[in-house]
Amino acid sequence: MRLSRARFDPPPVSGPLARAREVLELSARALQLVWTTSARLTVALGVLTLFGGLLPAGAAWVGQQIVDGVIEAAETGLAVDRHAALAWVAVEGAIVVALAGVRRAIVVCNTLLRARLGNAVNVLILRKALELQLTDFEDSETYDQMTRARREASRRPLSLVQRTMGLIQNGLSIATYGAILIAFSPLAVLGLAIASVPAFVAETRFAGEAHSLFSWRSPDVRRRNYLEVLVAREDHAKEVKLLGIGPALVDRYDSIFRDIFAAERGLILRRGGWGLVLGALSTAALYCAYGWMAATAVAGAITLGQMTMYLLVFKQGQTAFGAMLQSIGGIYEDSLYMRDLYAFLGMEVGRAAGRAITGSDPGDGVRFDAVSFTYPGAERPAVENISLHIPPGTRLALVGHNGSGKTTLIKLLTGLYQPSSGRVMLDGRDLQEWD
Repeated sequence: MRLSRARFDPPPVSGPLARAREVLELSARALQLVWTTSARLTVALGVLTLFGGLLPAGAAWVGQQIVDGVIEAAETGLAVDRHAALAWVAVEGAIVVALAGVRRAIVVCNTLLRARLGNAVNVLILRKALELQLTDFEDSETYDQMTRARREASRRPLSLVQRTMGLIQNGLSIATYGAILIAFSPLAVLGLAIASVPAFVAETRFAGEAHSLFSWRSPDVRRRNYLEVLVAREDHAKEVKLLGIGPALVDRYDSIFRDIFAAERGLILRRGGWGLVLGALSTAALYCAYGWMAATAVAGAITLGQMTMYLLVFKQGQTAFGAMLQSIGGIYEDSLYMRDLYAFLGMEVGRAAGRAITGSDPGDGVRFDAVSFTYPGAERPAVENISLHIPPGTRLALVGHNGSGKTTLIKLLTGLYQPSSGRVMLDGRDLQEWD
């Protein structure tokens, strides 16, 4: 059967607004899927995300109070100032402990959701597989579509929701960081945003390339899996050894890997190179802000505690802004794989089984009425214009060369294939009408 790669890439969505709309729709479907898996864990994850977004800015503000309090206590020598500084230390310790607890709880929720969601999505895929006809399994393009859904979609819904929660958390952090930084200078907030945009653009582009590569290599991955089964499974070992084809199969297995790796290596190197360059730009922006704040503190425009807070807020804000943009790029990447999942789940299947339990001519037996069948992509029929009558109690032998259509005829007889033309009848009723 000839493999075609034309259908592997998802249908293009034109325009940024159309892509954004599709991403939002897929995100909503993923969230609904996670919600139906466990509403309690989803709510807990949302609440923890809110706390995780607000606590870091609170810790930075308390840090300023500590530094300024220590300086004031050292200058005045008053016990009350020392006690106030120590009290702020205790407050910051409580915030740090709370933040650590929130992050650990988020990890626990994600772990529990991942296990349950992976099972739920796999059950959806398996139930869809039960609806497919045998011809669907024997069609390479349909089978590749199912393979892509099974390989990635069991973890992508949760990943998409996690990135969405991360987007909200980092958005809250940036809002609080911005409120603090704007007191220093609105230009610092603008610089914080601009420094993170190039990395976002690069990651989004590479995410699309990674998905295209994943879709393109699906047939080769299936071939490698099949060759591995042939060589390593007991039920194929006899034929492999008798025919002496083991070395050829292993060589083919290794050759396919080299082809896949060659394509992946280029993407990995380009992604890593751009990450290094953009990371250097981000670091340069941080130290420019550092120098600016230090000069401002030397001039006496801000206190040492404020400088420490602004620097910490800028650094954490830069990280949060970059993480937020990466979350947006990750959401886009996850949505591409979610499109594969929903494309498979929404795939049209053959006609449903009939409900009849009796025929219009009981005792007539099996009749083939001018039955022909052609495999998808084949140029000539496997069986053509077959007419025969098999009364009850009759014994029939099918004899013929390999490829003459014997197995195809039995699959038509058992309803695993539907005729391309003609009818197969049991007791006067079309086989497709029977339960």
